[in-house]
Amino acid sequence: MYFGVYTSAVRTSIGNICREQQKLLSKAASRSCVCVQSAICASSSRRSSHSRSCSNIKAAQSKPLYSFIVFRSALLNSQHQCESLRSASSFINHNSQLLKMQATVGDMVHHETSGTLATKAPLHANGVGNHAKTLSGVNMNQHVKNVQYAVRGPIVQKATNYEQLLKKGDSKHLPFTEVIKANIGDCQAMLQKPITFLRQVLAVCTYPELATVQPALFPKDVMQRAREILDGCPGGSVGSYSESTGHLHCRQVVKKFIEERDAFQSDTDHIMLSNGASEMIKLTLLTCTFGEGKNLTGVMIPVPQYPLYSATISEIGAERVDYFLDEANLWSLSIDELKRSYGKACERCVPRVLCVINPGNPTGQVLKRENIDAIIEFAATHNLVLLADEVYQDNVYAEGAQFCSFKKALRESQYSETLELVSFHSMSKGFMGECGIRGGYGEFVNFDPEVLSEIKKLKSAQLCSAVSGQVALSIVLNPPKPGEESYDLFMKEKNSVLGTLKRKSVKVHTLFESMPGIVVNPIMGAMYCFPKIELPQKAIEQAQKIGVAPDAFYVEQLLDHTGICVVAGSGFGQLPGTFHFRTTILPPEEKIDVMLAKFKDFHLSFLQKYQ
Repeated sequence: MYFGVYTSAVRTSIGNICREQQKLLSKAASRSCVCVQSAICASSSRRSSHSRSCSNIKAAQSKPLYSFIVFRSALLNSQHQCESLRSASSFINHNSQLLKMQATVGDMVHHETSGTLATKAPLHANGVGNHAKTLSGVNMNQHVKNVQYAVRGPIVQKATNYEQLLKKGDSKHLPFTEVIKANIGDCQAMLQKPITFLRQVLAVCTYPELATVQPALFPKDVMQRAREILDGCPGGSVGSYSESTGHLHCRQVVKKFIEERDAFQSDTDHIMLSNGASEMIKLTLLTCTFGEGKNLTGVMIPVPQYPLYSATISEIGAERVDYFLDEANLWSLSIDELKRSYGKACERCVPRVLCVINPGNPTGQVLKRENIDAIIEFAATHNLVLLADEVYQDNVYAEGAQFCSFKKALRESQYSETLELVSFHSMSKGFMGECGIRGGYGEFVNFDPEVLSEIKKLKSAQLCSAVSGQVALSIVLNPPKPGEESYDLFMKEKNSVLGTLKRKSVKVHTLFESMPGIVVNPIMGAMYCFPKIELPQKAIEQAQKIGVAPDAFYVEQLLDHTGICVVAGSGFGQLPGTFHFRTTILPPEEKIDVMLAKFKDFHLSFLQKYQ
């Protein structure tokens, strides 16, 4: 028992040392030496401390308890423990003998069965033997550690754990019988049915032998579409690589789709296919990021925002520049707010990129044409690269709301040939909901040919995006035409999905609007609702007491009491002093009625408890 306590203490000390090592790297060598000497010298003779340390190490290998005492006295000889740890940490960086000591003591293990300590083989001078991990929480890319992705965060993991308990039947202590995941826009996970035409063509492309079965399994237009796609694949197989930017046939389909949508020309050489829109967004942001200090690229993103943007900015080491959407005005984008954000950011970086999500995620707004024109003018006059995330362009529900692409608005503006624009689209949302197949694209407008070439080089390093995703995207963007055999069923399924989403958007908004302590805008588009919750002061204090954001406390309580999983607004960003949550409108209609009823009961109970 006592040995176990000592071992734990040693490991704790070593962990503290490792954490402190990182902080000391920038200190001058002379100061480090003085600090080390004051920490490890128990006698007046500094020259003999090294040899005594070596002797102590040898003794430590045969006397575990003695090793702990020696280790402790060597590290904690200073009057203040924290200073001793810093000193010893610095010494470890410069003294190979103490590195041996750290490895020897750190490898002590407590044997539960015998109650004794055993030491593994020490690290030898030639590097053979046990040693500390090369990578640790301190010794790794800190940009990676800074990445946060709320829609798959701890609350979602807790919901998954609840699901596992329910599956095992170990749920007697739970106050619910099912988990409803309304945290992420995963359409088919919420039982949205796939589009028949898409799956039929994809099936033939994946297994061409289906085309030879008699009588024919699928309509003629399905077979024809599959032949067109396979003719463009090397070897006539979707299992072969494509060009790095995507199969030419698939890019030609995207080009035609854009031209029909916007009534302006497109170019296959300026279109790149990717594993969903996310991959292309990340590559574009990486290309735009350069400079150091006050010359570092700043990326302007909306708040609230989809966490992909904040996560990518952290990953690539760019500077995040927030601009706040106007909640009081249907989450519109104010040009005055863009100016405020830009001006403040210039004090610490150079804003070079402006990101816009339309229709909005998580806010569900659909930008008006005049708002889009003003954004284009702002980006052009401030020399910003404009990134338009338009993956929800098929999801528009509000009366009078209409989607307009930034490409179309740009081509009709005075900045048609100058402003650098990248627009993104995906098959993960809309009426398709094929999140797992991973098909998307980016179209680059007015980019320097050299820059475009470098982005293509990045794509080539990835070989190519999933060909099945490229094919599926081309099928979605080239649906059956009037008069073709599959047209009627395709339109029926498409209208059914979009009509159901519209009905559910009204249900969700109506319920939240009727609840005290909740303020909510109409859901104009996309797949989400982002209500503001006016939390009682006692609830805020309780959240602060346990060290979590107040809205995170609210959504965790919701999950624990109802099995409903939503995402705290703090994961998307919000105006300071406000609290929100994001829920999808994707659960089936019969289940969303149950979800909303449970939500209302919980919310009223929560308010009563913390008033």
